[in-house]
Amino acid sequence: MSNGNLRTFMMPAAMIVGGVFHHQLGQWGFLTPYLIFAMLFIPFCGVRLREMRLTGLHAALLGFQMVVSAAAYALVRLFDVDVAQGAMICVLAPTASSAVVVASMLGARVPTMLSYSLVVNFAVALTAPLFFLIVNPSGEMSFGEEFATILGRVIPVIVMPFVAALVLRRIAPRLTDGIQRLGMVSFYLWIVALTTTTAQVVNFVATQSQLSLAKGLSLAGVSLVLCLVQFFAGKWIGRRYGETMAGGQALGQKNTVLAIWLAQSYLNPVSSIAPAAYVLWQTIFNSTQLWLKSRKK
Repeated sequence: MSNGNLRTFMMPAAMIVGGVFHHQLGQWGFLTPYLIFAMLFIPFCGVRLREMRLTGLHAALLGFQMVVSAAAYALVRLFDVDVAQGAMICVLAPTASSAVVVASMLGARVPTMLSYSLVVNFAVALTAPLFFLIVNPSGEMSFGEEFATILGRVIPVIVMPFVAALVLRRIAPRLTDGIQRLGMVSFYLWIVALTTTTAQVVNFVATQSQLSLAKGLSLAGVSLVLCLVQFFAGKWIGRRYGETMAGGQALGQKNTVLAIWLAQSYLNPVSSIAPAAYVLWQTIFNSTQLWLKSRKK
Protein backbone atom coordinates (compact mmCIF):
# COMPACT_ATOMS: atom_id res chain seq x y z
CA MET A 1 0.00 0.00 0.00
CA SER A 2 1.44 3.39 -0.99
CA ASN A 3 1.85 6.21 1.53
CA GLY A 4 -0.93 8.17 -0.18
CA ASN A 5 -3.37 5.26 0.08
CA LEU A 6 -2.32 4.64 3.69
CA ARG A 7 -3.01 8.28 4.61
CA THR A 8 -6.40 8.08 2.93
CA PHE A 9 -7.21 4.93 4.90
CA MET A 10 -6.15 6.49 8.20
CA MET A 11 -8.83 9.21 8.04
CA PRO A 12 -11.91 6.95 8.24
CA ALA A 13 -9.96 4.62 10.56
CA ALA A 14 -9.46 7.50 13.01
CA MET A 15 -13.20 8.16 13.00
CA ILE A 16 -13.98 4.48 13.58
CA VAL A 17 -11.53 4.27 16.50
CA GLY A 18 -12.92 7.48 18.00
CA GLY A 19 -16.46 6.14 17.67
CA VAL A 20 -15.77 2.71 19.13
CA PHE A 21 -13.66 3.96 22.06
CA HIS A 22 -15.54 7.22 22.60
CA HIS A 23 -15.84 6.76 26.38
CA GLN A 24 -12.09 6.52 26.83
CA LEU A 25 -10.88 8.90 24.11
CA GLY A 26 -13.53 11.56 24.63
CA GLN A 27 -11.82 12.50 27.90
CA TRP A 28 -8.80 13.70 25.93
CA GLY A 29 -10.74 16.36 24.09
CA PHE A 30 -9.07 19.10 26.13
CA LEU A 31 -5.95 18.49 24.01
CA THR A 32 -7.70 19.57 20.79
CA PRO A 33 -6.73 23.29 20.88
CA TYR A 34 -3.07 22.36 21.43
CA LEU A 35 -3.16 19.83 18.60
CA ILE A 36 -4.71 22.43 16.27
CA PHE A 37 -1.96 24.89 17.23
CA ALA A 38 0.76 22.33 16.41
CA MET A 39 -1.00 21.25 13.18
CA LEU A 40 -0.95 24.83 11.91
CA PHE A 41 2.48 25.75 13.30
CA ILE A 42 4.39 23.11 11.30
CA PRO A 43 3.20 24.14 7.80
CA PHE A 44 3.40 27.83 8.75
CA CYS A 45 7.12 27.30 9.40
CA GLY A 46 7.42 26.94 5.63
CA VAL A 47 5.80 30.31 4.96
CA ARG A 48 8.08 33.11 3.79
CA LEU A 49 6.37 36.47 3.66
CA ARG A 50 8.27 37.53 0.55
CA GLU A 51 6.76 34.54 -1.30
CA MET A 52 3.20 35.31 -0.27
CA ARG A 53 1.11 36.88 -3.02
CA LEU A 54 -2.50 37.88 -2.46
CA THR A 55 -4.39 37.65 -5.74
CA GLY A 56 -7.89 38.06 -7.09
CA LEU A 57 -8.34 34.31 -6.62
CA HIS A 58 -7.84 34.63 -2.88
CA ALA A 59 -10.31 37.50 -2.66
CA ALA A 60 -12.91 35.59 -4.69
CA LEU A 61 -12.54 32.42 -2.60
CA LEU A 62 -12.70 34.31 0.69
CA GLY A 63 -15.71 36.32 -0.44
CA PHE A 64 -17.51 33.14 -1.50
CA GLN A 65 -16.74 31.51 1.85
CA MET A 66 -18.05 34.37 3.96
CA VAL A 67 -21.17 35.08 1.88
CA VAL A 68 -22.18 31.44 1.39
CA SER A 69 -21.66 30.55 5.08
CA ALA A 70 -24.13 33.30 6.02
CA ALA A 71 -26.50 32.39 3.16
CA ALA A 72 -26.42 28.69 4.06
CA TYR A 73 -27.37 29.49 7.65
CA ALA A 74 -30.17 31.86 6.63
CA LEU A 75 -31.64 29.38 4.15
CA VAL A 76 -31.42 26.20 6.24
CA ARG A 77 -32.62 28.04 9.36
CA LEU A 78 -36.06 28.18 7.74
CA PHE A 79 -36.25 24.42 8.36
CA ASP A 80 -33.99 23.68 11.36
CA VAL A 81 -31.72 25.95 13.43
CA ASP A 82 -29.30 23.21 14.52
CA VAL A 83 -28.81 21.97 10.95
CA ALA A 84 -28.34 25.60 9.89
CA GLN A 85 -25.50 26.01 12.37
CA GLY A 86 -23.89 22.83 11.03
CA ALA A 87 -24.23 24.15 7.48
CA MET A 88 -22.63 27.46 8.44
CA ILE A 89 -19.58 25.92 10.11
CA CYS A 90 -19.01 23.56 7.15
CA VAL A 91 -18.53 26.61 4.90
CA LEU A 92 -16.92 28.98 7.40
CA ALA A 93 -14.18 26.53 8.47
CA PRO A 94 -10.74 27.41 7.09
CA THR A 95 -8.70 25.33 4.67
CA ALA A 96 -7.10 22.21 6.13
CA SER A 97 -3.32 22.25 6.55
CA SER A 98 -3.28 18.87 4.77
CA ALA A 99 -4.90 20.53 1.73
CA VAL A 100 -1.48 21.81 0.66
CA VAL A 101 -0.19 18.23 0.41
CA VAL A 102 -3.23 16.93 -1.48
CA ALA A 103 -3.30 19.97 -3.77
CA SER A 104 0.38 19.54 -4.69
CA MET A 105 -0.30 15.87 -5.55
CA LEU A 106 -3.07 17.08 -7.87
CA GLY A 107 -0.79 19.58 -9.58
CA ALA A 108 -1.75 22.80 -7.77
CA ARG A 109 0.74 25.55 -6.99
CA VAL A 110 1.88 25.28 -3.36
CA PRO A 111 2.45 29.07 -2.83
CA THR A 112 -1.16 29.71 -3.85
CA MET A 113 -2.39 27.21 -1.27
CA LEU A 114 -0.13 28.50 1.50
CA SER A 115 -1.18 32.09 0.85
CA TYR A 116 -4.88 31.26 1.02
CA SER A 117 -4.42 29.06 4.10
CA LEU A 118 -2.82 32.02 5.86
CA VAL A 119 -5.44 34.53 4.73
CA VAL A 120 -8.46 32.36 5.52
CA ASN A 121 -7.20 31.42 8.99
CA PHE A 122 -6.84 35.10 9.90
CA ALA A 123 -10.24 35.88 8.40
CA VAL A 124 -11.98 33.08 10.30
CA ALA A 125 -10.28 34.05 13.56
CA LEU A 126 -11.66 37.59 13.23
CA THR A 127 -15.12 36.84 11.82
CA ALA A 128 -16.11 33.54 13.45
CA PRO A 129 -16.84 35.14 16.88
CA LEU A 130 -19.22 37.56 15.15
CA PHE A 131 -20.99 34.70 13.34
CA PHE A 132 -21.30 32.72 16.57
CA LEU A 133 -22.75 35.61 18.53
CA ILE A 134 -25.34 36.33 15.86
CA VAL A 135 -26.56 32.73 15.52
CA ASN A 136 -26.10 31.56 19.11
CA PRO A 137 -26.04 34.44 21.64
CA SER A 138 -25.66 33.34 25.26
CA GLY A 139 -27.21 36.44 26.79
CA GLU A 140 -24.87 36.18 29.80
CA MET A 141 -22.69 39.14 28.74
CA SER A 142 -22.97 42.14 26.51
CA PHE A 143 -22.33 41.67 22.79
CA GLY A 144 -18.95 43.41 23.00
CA GLU A 145 -17.81 41.44 26.04
CA GLU A 146 -18.83 38.12 24.55
CA PHE A 147 -17.21 38.96 21.21
CA ALA A 148 -13.95 39.82 22.97
CA THR A 149 -14.11 36.60 25.01
CA ILE A 150 -14.60 34.34 21.99
CA LEU A 151 -12.01 36.27 19.98
CA GLY A 152 -9.54 35.81 22.83
CA ARG A 153 -10.06 32.05 22.72
CA VAL A 154 -10.00 31.64 18.95
CA ILE A 155 -7.03 33.85 18.03
CA PRO A 156 -4.44 31.91 20.11
CA VAL A 157 -5.47 28.68 18.37
CA ILE A 158 -5.57 29.99 14.80
CA VAL A 159 -3.38 33.10 14.56
CA MET A 160 -0.66 32.50 17.15
CA PRO A 161 0.81 29.48 15.28
CA PHE A 162 1.67 31.83 12.41
CA VAL A 163 3.09 34.48 14.73
CA ALA A 164 5.17 31.84 16.55
CA ALA A 165 6.48 30.43 13.24
CA LEU A 166 7.35 33.94 12.03
CA VAL A 167 9.25 34.78 15.23
CA LEU A 168 11.08 31.46 15.19
CA ARG A 169 12.13 31.97 11.55
CA ARG A 170 13.55 35.36 12.52
CA ILE A 171 15.65 34.06 15.44
CA ALA A 172 16.40 30.47 14.33
CA PRO A 173 15.89 30.00 10.58
CA ARG A 174 17.69 26.65 10.45
CA LEU A 175 15.44 25.25 13.15
CA THR A 176 12.39 26.52 11.25
CA ASP A 177 13.61 24.84 8.06
CA GLY A 178 13.98 21.59 9.99
CA ILE A 179 10.47 21.84 11.43
CA GLN A 180 8.87 22.52 8.06
CA ARG A 181 10.37 19.26 6.75
CA LEU A 182 8.28 17.45 9.36
CA GLY A 183 5.15 18.08 7.30
CA MET A 184 3.81 14.56 7.83
CA VAL A 185 3.89 15.11 11.60
CA SER A 186 1.15 17.70 11.07
CA PHE A 187 -0.93 15.04 9.31
CA TYR A 188 -0.50 12.55 12.15
CA LEU A 189 -1.38 15.20 14.71
CA TRP A 190 -4.53 15.82 12.65
CA ILE A 191 -5.33 12.09 12.82
CA VAL A 192 -4.98 12.14 16.63
CA ALA A 193 -7.15 15.26 16.89
CA LEU A 194 -9.71 13.75 14.53
CA THR A 195 -9.89 10.65 16.72
CA THR A 196 -10.51 12.59 19.94
CA THR A 197 -12.98 15.03 18.41
CA THR A 198 -14.93 12.15 16.84
CA ALA A 199 -15.06 10.54 20.28
CA GLN A 200 -16.46 13.79 21.70
CA VAL A 201 -19.12 13.94 18.98
CA VAL A 202 -20.17 10.34 19.62
CA ASN A 203 -20.19 10.95 23.39
CA PHE A 204 -22.47 13.92 22.88
CA VAL A 205 -24.82 12.07 20.53
CA ALA A 206 -25.01 9.11 22.91
CA THR A 207 -26.29 11.35 25.70
CA GLN A 208 -28.89 13.14 23.55
CA SER A 209 -32.02 11.03 23.76
CA GLN A 210 -33.99 13.73 21.93
CA LEU A 211 -31.68 13.67 18.89
CA SER A 212 -33.71 12.09 16.10
CA LEU A 213 -32.40 10.00 13.25
CA ALA A 214 -33.90 12.52 10.86
CA LYS A 215 -31.84 15.37 12.33
CA GLY A 216 -28.65 13.31 12.22
CA LEU A 217 -29.26 12.42 8.58
CA SER A 218 -30.12 16.04 7.80
CA LEU A 219 -26.81 17.24 9.27
CA ALA A 220 -24.88 14.60 7.31
CA GLY A 221 -26.86 15.34 4.15
CA VAL A 222 -26.34 19.10 4.24
CA SER A 223 -22.61 18.60 4.80
CA LEU A 224 -22.48 16.34 1.71
CA VAL A 225 -24.22 18.95 -0.43
CA LEU A 226 -21.95 21.73 0.83
CA CYS A 227 -18.84 19.59 0.34
CA LEU A 228 -19.68 19.08 -3.34
CA VAL A 229 -20.73 22.71 -3.80
CA GLN A 230 -17.47 24.03 -2.35
CA PHE A 231 -15.18 21.72 -4.30
CA PHE A 232 -16.86 22.42 -7.61
CA ALA A 233 -17.35 26.14 -6.93
CA GLY A 234 -13.68 26.40 -5.96
CA LYS A 235 -12.64 24.70 -9.19
CA TRP A 236 -14.89 27.00 -11.19
CA ILE A 237 -13.49 30.12 -9.51
CA GLY A 238 -9.93 28.81 -9.77
CA ARG A 239 -10.32 28.08 -13.49
CA ARG A 240 -10.97 31.76 -14.12
CA TYR A 241 -7.52 32.50 -12.65
CA GLY A 242 -5.71 29.50 -14.14
CA GLU A 243 -5.66 27.73 -10.74
CA THR A 244 -8.39 25.08 -11.03
CA MET A 245 -7.02 22.54 -8.56
CA ALA A 246 -5.83 25.15 -6.05
CA GLY A 247 -9.27 26.76 -6.05
CA GLY A 248 -11.04 23.46 -5.47
CA GLN A 249 -8.82 22.32 -2.63
CA ALA A 250 -8.63 25.75 -0.97
CA LEU A 251 -12.40 26.03 -0.80
CA GLY A 252 -13.43 22.39 -0.45
CA GLN A 253 -10.91 20.74 1.86
CA LYS A 254 -11.67 21.92 5.38
CA ASN A 255 -9.93 21.86 8.73
CA THR A 256 -12.72 19.69 10.13
CA VAL A 257 -11.03 19.19 13.48
CA LEU A 258 -11.13 22.94 14.03
CA ALA A 259 -14.71 23.07 12.73
CA ILE A 260 -15.85 20.35 15.16
CA TRP A 261 -14.10 22.08 18.07
CA LEU A 262 -15.65 25.44 17.21
CA ALA A 263 -19.13 23.91 16.84
CA GLN A 264 -18.89 22.12 20.18
CA SER A 265 -17.49 25.19 21.92
CA TYR A 266 -19.63 28.02 20.56
CA LEU A 267 -22.68 26.55 18.79
CA ASN A 268 -25.23 23.92 19.67
CA PRO A 269 -22.94 20.86 20.03
CA VAL A 270 -25.29 18.76 17.91
CA SER A 271 -24.24 20.88 14.92
CA SER A 272 -20.77 19.28 15.14
CA ILE A 273 -22.25 16.20 13.43
CA ALA A 274 -22.14 18.15 10.14
CA PRO A 275 -18.36 18.80 10.08
CA ALA A 276 -17.77 15.27 11.42
CA ALA A 277 -19.62 13.89 8.39
CA TYR A 278 -17.74 16.35 6.16
CA VAL A 279 -14.54 14.42 6.95
CA LEU A 280 -15.97 11.36 5.22
CA TRP A 281 -17.28 13.26 2.20
CA GLN A 282 -14.04 15.18 1.55
CA THR A 283 -12.00 12.00 2.02
CA ILE A 284 -14.07 10.22 -0.62
CA PHE A 285 -13.84 13.22 -2.96
CA ASN A 286 -10.07 13.56 -2.57
CA SER A 287 -9.52 9.82 -2.94
CA THR A 288 -11.53 9.88 -6.18
CA GLN A 289 -9.53 12.84 -7.51
CA LEU A 290 -6.21 11.14 -6.74
CA TRP A 291 -7.39 7.87 -8.30
CA LEU A 292 -8.51 9.64 -11.48
CA LYS A 293 -5.19 11.48 -11.72
CA SER A 294 -3.17 8.27 -11.27
CA ARG A 295 -5.36 6.53 -13.85
CA LYS A 296 -4.80 9.37 -16.34
CA LYS A 297 -1.03 9.01 -15.87
